[in-house]
This record gives sequence, structure tokens and C-alpha cells, in this order.
Amino acid sequence: MKCNILGNPALNQSGVVPVIISTINLLRTLTILTVDTQSAQTETVIPRLILLLLGIILLLLSSLVGVYLYRVSDPYIQNVLAIEGDPQRGHAIFEINCAGCHGVYGDGNVGPSLQHISKRRSDVVLIQQVISGETPPMPKFQPNPQDMADLLQYLKTL
Repeated sequence: MKCNILGNPALNQSGVVPVIISTINLLRTLTILTVDTQSAQTETVIPRLILLLLGIILLLLSSLVGVYLYRVSDPYIQNVLAIEGDPQRGHAIFEINCAGCHGVYGDGNVGPSLQHISKRRSDVVLIQQVISGETPPMPKFQPNPQDMADLLQYLKTL
């Protein structure tokens, strides 16, 4: 799946795209700079490499922030996060849909252990994991927002 970060209006409004464009322009400027003498060239190589490295790090960080903002802007995820979940209902949903692979107590079976999963993954990432189906053999689930909020609350108890 391709992700067109520059064409995403949510990211444009968040300021991520201008940061990416500024970083790209900085990198272009660094590659255009030339030095006439050998001694001056060796003196400017290290600062140029440092600037290039900082530019790359900034680009990676802004990309990560952009992806996170894109996920958070998903209306389904916003709806789930706005609902108060019931861990008892979430437990029932877990037993029906998840326990076969993740174990009755979430301690792993065919699928990985989900013990303390809420300490290792954010709510947004957990929701995305459940609904995306991007990590086979885990199937893609499409629970209604209330069921997802209930399941999320139950996962926090593991």
C-alpha cells in the first residue's frame, strides 16, 4: 500500500509537509555547495555531513509524526477513543474472537502474548492492529466502535 504523505490534506494542515519540503530543500542546497580548494574542502566536509545527518533525522521524525497524525485523524479511531469501554463486555468479545489464538488469558497460543500489551502499544496502534489485518495470520476485524472500545478496555486489564 502506498502512502502519499505530500498529498494528504490532514498532514498539510498539521505542518508536517512544510517541514519535509524544507528538509528536502536543505539537502538539495547541501549537495549543490562546492569548494574550490582541497584544504577548504576537508574543513567543510564534517559540518556538511553533520547537517546532512541532522536533515535525515528530521525527515524521519517528521514522517513518523505524520503517520501518527494520519492514524489519529481516522474517524473510526476518534470515535472509539471517545467512547467509554466496558472491560467485562470486552472480555466476552475477547473470548469469542481472540482467545483461540491469543489464549484464554491473553498469554499467547498461536498468536503472541497480549499480557501488558497496553504498556507496549498505544490505544491507536492497538485499534489499528485489530482493524487492519496487516499482520497475517491475524484476520481483519471490523467491530463496531462500542465493541472496539470494550475490547480496548479489556486489553488494559491483561
